[in-house]
Amino acid sequence: MGKMDRQGSIKKVARKPAKDTVQIEPSRAGKKARAAAAVKAATKTGEAMSQRNAKQQGVTVLPDGYKPSDSEPFMNERQKLYFRNKLVAWKEEIIRQNRETLTVLHEDNAQHADLADRATSETDRALELRARDRQRKLINKIDAALARIEDGSYGYCEETGEPIGVKRLDARPIATLSLEAQERHERREKVFRED
Repeated sequence: MGKMDRQGSIKKVARKPAKDTVQIEPSRAGKKARAAAAVKAATKTGEAMSQRNAKQQGVTVLPDGYKPSDSEPFMNERQKLYFRNKLVAWKEEIIRQNRETLTVLHEDNAQHADLADRATSETDRALELRARDRQRKLINKIDAALARIEDGSYGYCEETGEPIGVKRLDARPIATLSLEAQERHERREKVFRED
């Protein structure tokens, strides 16, 4: 905008910046210091920030060292997430062990001249394969438990529908029966085996 002078012509007047809008070019050291402080703050509060973001998005986050207890509501979101994480970690560990076993079995194709050494090697191989077969069945049970977490039936006894119990699930996350139902089941099996 301009001002009118005495002769009626418009004269351009340069505006002075307001005091609060004056910008001073920061030095490089100042920029680096602020950037370092921002990184440090983000790193320090990274977990808190990710938890806050997760809460805003409606995602449950477990605090460090979380263990489910009987004092909280049974199979709340935290407990479901805890058991899901536990089952997934267990499954990944089994798969890793299976890969290692297969690698060892493929590499161990040594021909033994001694019959006793050959028999020992074959026995070890058979035992290892039997153990891996049990692990494969365990993976199926873990997958079934993960499916129960998704459909909301995880943690409840298949026979009675009552809660299995946090301590039992923590010890055996693939449990499908409460302790009492499991004991009844084992007594029935024992009776039928004796007949």
